[in-house]
Amino acid sequence: MSATASTATGLVRSLRIFLAISGVIALIAGIVLLVWPEKSAVIVTGIVAAYLIIGGIVYIGLGIFSAGKGGWARAGHIVLGLLYIVAGVIAFANLGAATVALALVVAIFIGISWIIDGVVALTLLGQDGSKVWTLLYALLGIAAGVIVLFSPLYAAVVLWWVLGISLVALGVVQIIRAITIRKDSADVESALAADAQV
Repeated sequence: MSATASTATGLVRSLRIFLAISGVIALIAGIVLLVWPEKSAVIVTGIVAAYLIIGGIVYIGLGIFSAGKGGWARAGHIVLGLLYIVAGVIAFANLGAATVALALVVAIFIGISWIIDGVVALTLLGQDGSKVWTLLYALLGIAAGVIVLFSPLYAAVVLWWVLGISLVALGVVQIIRAITIRKDSADVESALAADAQV
């Protein structure tokens, strides 16, 4: 086996391992989201709360130790850091309520962004070559955004389920890719061996 074929084999093996690991992680994460939606949502909220506290400490450190910045910038970093820490502590104090609040905020943000996207699409209606599709996209975006805003908690639950199902499907596909890539790697090795003989 030539050095090129050996390198290709190693590359394919590494790719298989990466695909298998990422597939298993996605599959497990999707199953966890679907089997324990409340607990997994609380875990995500806990991660966000921990991020807030760590970010707050970093901002306070920036405010205290950055001598090159002006007084207002340093004070701003310290105040922002304190706000982050307070928000993180409040979230940790009642993870259940924080989870519901986070789900509502995310769903409302998605609903508003869909409405804005639809309105922007409407403003481009005269400039677009496919007016029917642009109009359809705009109306669907606005309608979806309004529906989400009228029932943000229900929308958050549906989006969580879609995320879980998507992760399961993507995980299965990645695992299948990892298994079937061996056949492809044998073809690559044969082609490289034939090139090396020529």
